[in-house]
Amino acid sequence: MANFGPKDIKKLREMTDAGMMDCKQALAATDGDMEKAQEWLRKKGLGAAAKKADKVAAEGVVAIRQNGNKAIMLEINSQTDFVAKNEKFQAFVNEVLEHVMANDFATIEEIQASEINGQPFSDYLALQIATIGENLVVRRYEKVVTDGSIGTYVHANSKVGVIVASDAEGVEEALKNIAMHAAAMNPKYINEAAVPADVIEKEKEIAREQLLKEGKPEAILEKILPGKIKRFMQDNTLENQKFVMDDKISVAQYLANSNKDAKLTEYKRFELGEGIEKVEEDFAAEVAKQMA
Repeated sequence: MANFGPKDIKKLREMTDAGMMDCKQALAATDGDMEKAQEWLRKKGLGAAAKKADKVAAEGVVAIRQNGNKAIMLEINSQTDFVAKNEKFQAFVNEVLEHVMANDFATIEEIQASEINGQPFSDYLALQIATIGENLVVRRYEKVVTDGSIGTYVHANSKVGVIVASDAEGVEEALKNIAMHAAAMNPKYINEAAVPADVIEKEKEIAREQLLKEGKPEAILEKILPGKIKRFMQDNTLENQKFVMDDKISVAQYLANSNKDAKLTEYKRFELGEGIEKVEEDFAAEVAKQMA
């Protein structure tokens, strides 16, 4: 005779978020012992998570948490946009944000090697995968700490996030607007000093080839190239871009209008799924495979 009933199954389901039949099987396998049943489900969940680990996770969210002069940004991926919008995934994201904000992690590897809720982060993540039902990846992390000011922005679809910082105090509102600008305009670098020398040389090479194709004499190329590089810097560096809310001034000039001594010191931007190779799946074939 079973040492459990419907109320026990319901209780175990509420405690673990596992399916009703899985809870029934767990209690049957452990003679109704609630603690052992949770362990049974955990092991089953870890197995399910392993099967999902090879699934490409390119959806999800970019999330930011700020407290005073410290801000963190995470990219957390799921397999589908549908799951990224559900309450369990959002609760998982918030729990990871709180964990990271409460600790002084320097890298994503430190987060992945940490303990959360008294268990290894890898075990915690595996349980979330089993509960939510998709592969999940805590993929990227940035932290900004300053003695000055910080501005942050996450676009409404949670697919783009930006943190910017200045060495000046009291310019938070201006920095928030600059973060919004960066989300829209996607500058690659904070300023000219941040552009690698090899990138500049490559741009010169491209510009030189274009000018030669246009029939410009080789003798005058060196006079034209500085203007080409200046335009590249204007288009690709945050400080030099025309400010999206007032294109008569640059971003640096906009910040100076708030505080003439303010300079940008940090710029971090995540766009969801950057660098992830998405796999095009045949949905009909996938369904047929599961039904076979």
